[in-house]
Amino acid sequence: MSILTLLILVPALAALIIALAPGGAARRIACLTALVTLLGTASLLRGLPGSDGFFEETIQQSDWLPALRIQFHVGVDAMSALMVVLTALLSIAAIVMPFKVSVGKEKLYFGSLLLLEATLIGAFSSLNLVLFYVFFEACLIPVWFLAGSFGGEKATKALMKFFLYTVVGSLVMLSSILWLGFHFQSFSYIDIQHGLVKEPLLGQLGLWLMLGFAVAFAVKTPLFPFHSWQPETYAACPTAGVVLVSGAMAKLGTYGFWRFCIVLFPEASKQAAPLMIGLAVVGILYGALVAAMQRDVKRLIAYSSISHLGYIVMGLFSGSTPAISGAILQMVNHGITVGGLFLVLGLIEEQTGTLKIRSLGGLWERTPVLSRVFLILTLASVGLPLTNGFVGEFMILLGTFQNFPAAATLATTGVIWSAVYMLWMFQRVVYGPAQKERNLTDLKGTSQLVLGVFVVLVFALGIFPKTFLDMVSPIAALAAPMENK
Repeated sequence: MSILTLLILVPALAALIIALAPGGAARRIACLTALVTLLGTASLLRGLPGSDGFFEETIQQSDWLPALRIQFHVGVDAMSALMVVLTALLSIAAIVMPFKVSVGKEKLYFGSLLLLEATLIGAFSSLNLVLFYVFFEACLIPVWFLAGSFGGEKATKALMKFFLYTVVGSLVMLSSILWLGFHFQSFSYIDIQHGLVKEPLLGQLGLWLMLGFAVAFAVKTPLFPFHSWQPETYAACPTAGVVLVSGAMAKLGTYGFWRFCIVLFPEASKQAAPLMIGLAVVGILYGALVAAMQRDVKRLIAYSSISHLGYIVMGLFSGSTPAISGAILQMVNHGITVGGLFLVLGLIEEQTGTLKIRSLGGLWERTPVLSRVFLILTLASVGLPLTNGFVGEFMILLGTFQNFPAAATLATTGVIWSAVYMLWMFQRVVYGPAQKERNLTDLKGTSQLVLGVFVVLVFALGIFPKTFLDMVSPIAALAAPMENK
């Protein structure tokens, strides 16, 4: 049994154990499981790629539904390994943070978080298209439970929109999967990739098959105009759930764009690149402008994510190797930054009972450590040099300018808007006058340790990005067929 299979099974089985165990043991089981899973992911980054580019020691292939040629087939390359590690990191951060959980709901809360972790790792490592579809859809189940059980009255509308958008998009993707599987007599990603190299699907057929995948990934990212489910779902989910949804599940969309659209259909992706980059630029500007109008911090960060994820999509479809390297790096960077921001917001909301900007203020003097961590994460989101947010976005903009100068120029204005709304928000939430006298507690213990790790990663990725860029450069080199000569 490969390490990847264990990384999927351990949190899934722990979720089942939590369902059968006493409620008081749920947090302890979840913390231990998340720690074991994170430690297990460390071995992925030491893998050596085989002839197909996937780390050989992570690959497991066994019959699942042999009559339909569907196998349990998992494996990772450098890109998917980073996504698995990111998922494990965000999962343990969300689980061990001492957020209050309603009495009687501990089993549902921690079980759902572990199940979400297992399905995300499964999706990032699937090398069978049907298996990928199963994990891709299974992610909806724990998110549904988290938002439905902890979101209150506002959850119903959000969940219906979330369900309709994601299921419809996924069914379109399923049609492309079935066509490829029956055409090549295999649902194996590697077999289909090799088949498409020998028999490229050119013209309208290849374009429509690629767009079938793209619709599902545009919803999951979320890419404008498939984004409207996102702010409501973020608002309905408890903070720990939002950390995983925004930091890891959204990356399933950008990961899917690369793995299934660009790599499998390079010519169709090149043909669709102006459309995808146009949508990405609109999303960058739209997300930034709408974020600037928000008066709730959680919704502001939600709309800012639409803007930041637009940069990643733009870089992936740019046809530029530097921009693609930056986009893959930015997938990790955004997960760390937005995950850390939502953890900070969760602590603030628990102590103040609100995330309305006008109802907050005066945090700098009363919670100095928390406020300084908040400042570092805010500056990373803005893209300040020496933080992780700078390198990825700079490479994306620089690389995209080579092939799409107008799009890169417009997208650059989004950086300015990001600084405007993030610093405006921080000034009022942290430096503004306190609206009420509250008994606030600064960071300590577990919270301080967890957020300290995020701060270290912000600077490590900002100051020493070469280590990570060296890992993804062979993956980005696959962009060569898309390069504009």
